[in-house]
Amino acid sequence: MVSIVGPRDEFLRTLETHLDADVHVRGNEITFTGAPQAVVTAAEVLTELITIVRTGQGLTADAVERVVGMATDPDVHAADVLTQNILSSRGKTIRPKTLNQKRYVDAIDEHTVVFGIGPAGTGKTYLAMAKAVQALQAKEVNRIILTRPAIEAGERLGFLPGTLNDKIDPYLRPLYDALHDMVDADSVPKLLTAGTIEVAPLAYMRGRTLNDAFIILDEAQNTSMEQMKMFLTRLGFNSKMVVTGDVTQVDLPGGTKSGLREVQSILDGVQDIAFCQLTNADVVRHRLVGRIVAAYDRYDAVQHPVDRRRPAARAGRRVEPDKGDRR
Repeated sequence: MVSIVGPRDEFLRTLETHLDADVHVRGNEITFTGAPQAVVTAAEVLTELITIVRTGQGLTADAVERVVGMATDPDVHAADVLTQNILSSRGKTIRPKTLNQKRYVDAIDEHTVVFGIGPAGTGKTYLAMAKAVQALQAKEVNRIILTRPAIEAGERLGFLPGTLNDKIDPYLRPLYDALHDMVDADSVPKLLTAGTIEVAPLAYMRGRTLNDAFIILDEAQNTSMEQMKMFLTRLGFNSKMVVTGDVTQVDLPGGTKSGLREVQSILDGVQDIAFCQLTNADVVRHRLVGRIVAAYDRYDAVQHPVDRRRPAARAGRRVEPDKGDRR
């Protein structure tokens, strides 16, 4: 019971806030009262919470809130989503935290090329990195290649101090940060030196064929159409590609089309390619980040009522956002 209601009844207050049924706790019993459907939903939430606790995984207020959000879909079991282990490192286990994240992870397992498109904080790159490390540890691939376009928001590389590597390194730093979360700190330099893990700007990919590799292109909204084509055609035998980006944060010079926006139409219907859409409901950073993203979405809807962005393509298998997700 303590695990369910949380320290100082924190989880209980979350349930009272987000469930339509009234919650009553007496000793080891929890009772719900209210409209029939509200009571049924509340009972399903409680069942999922108990299942998660019985796996030995601890609960958080955020996890409780996400379980409530998933309860509106009768075909979804929150416990299956929140207990799917991807990678364990230094006592920390990486798992999907939302239904769309689970669909994204499953798509990576099932397809050769996957596009993860969504706002900041939805775990697009982090989960892709976890799947890459998992594939390397399982010897499914021989190396991991991480790349980003070196497009700067408001600055020019030429004005930055230092050598070329010094100038490029800040753009690759988020990839290094995620890598250090998943691989022992002492092993990272050795893996980088041996070429088992390679972190490089997108321009360095030209002319290469990447076999037996797990390849991640991050910040893909800042690729031109030509760069996107160049990257995708680097795919070699026994390799996987994951392309991530946020089409609402394009830093390309005016008039340059984003390769990530256009590719959704170009690859419509191509087999073994999946497009996964994540939304502000999938943000797993500080709760305020999700609210900030949602506020910007509302602002854009008012300022630009006609969305000029292309809709996601029906390519291979498209993973739709879950309409029942609530924060």
